[in-house]
Amino acid sequence: MTTLLTIAGLVIVSLLVGAGVLHLLPRLGAPGKALSRWFCHGIGLDLMITYFTVAPMIVGFAVGCWFGLLAAIAGQVIGLLIWTRLHEFANPEARKGPRIVHTLNRSVGRWRNHTAVWITALAVPLFWLVRIAEWVVYPPLTWIVKLPPYKSADWVNVSRQKFDGLVGHDLIWCLYCDWMTGVWSLGTEMLRNVESYWCPIRFYSDKKCENCKIDFPDIDNGWVPADGNMGDVVKVIEEKQAGGDHSWFGHPRRVTVEGEPQKEDSETSE
Repeated sequence: MTTLLTIAGLVIVSLLVGAGVLHLLPRLGAPGKALSRWFCHGIGLDLMITYFTVAPMIVGFAVGCWFGLLAAIAGQVIGLLIWTRLHEFANPEARKGPRIVHTLNRSVGRWRNHTAVWITALAVPLFWLVRIAEWVVYPPLTWIVKLPPYKSADWVNVSRQKFDGLVGHDLIWCLYCDWMTGVWSLGTEMLRNVESYWCPIRFYSDKKCENCKIDFPDIDNGWVPADGNMGDVVKVIEEKQAGGDHSWFGHPRRVTVEGEPQKEDSETSE
């Protein structure tokens, strides 16, 4: 029991100290502001997210197995609740003003709203694993089969902390969604290339085609009909992948201006 309490206590302290450092950085002049910006995108954000989310779980499990994991998660929850209260008290005007959490509490009820939002937190490890895959799985494909590279900082970043009036509960969950949507959108973009490169064939299920075409526009932009044949598939691959451009068929890099490929200033390997 002592070990579990120690794990939970250390997690609470480490998270509150980490949050305090993040709040302090912008007040340390130009170097502090630069470091603060670095933590808002790319690898800096990845390290910060890891520190606050999965690192405590990994350490807790390593020290105390499954009970250690539960102790670490308990420490994370308690640490977050403490920070939420402290941040709200430090921003009394925003705390008393219009709030997302209060509006939704009135809409569906406090317990239903808070239970639902905490359930969404269960997806954090999943998004973290997706982010790992974006670093480990996709980059080799950019030089092995020439899929287009991406500058992940253009996708995976957070900026909602700049929105006036976000405080406490509202701020932390909006930042979670800020990070989550970037990770998921980048992963979807990468999967568009994978699908159109290896499997440019429409699904037999019209319902699935209709549902998936939002995330995979090439379903209606070049994929071979389900009643086609392999000759059709080969023809599409030869036409669409000619010239070494292996991006998905509707990728912006395929858009031309006066016959010249669009410049790819924002794309780099990571």
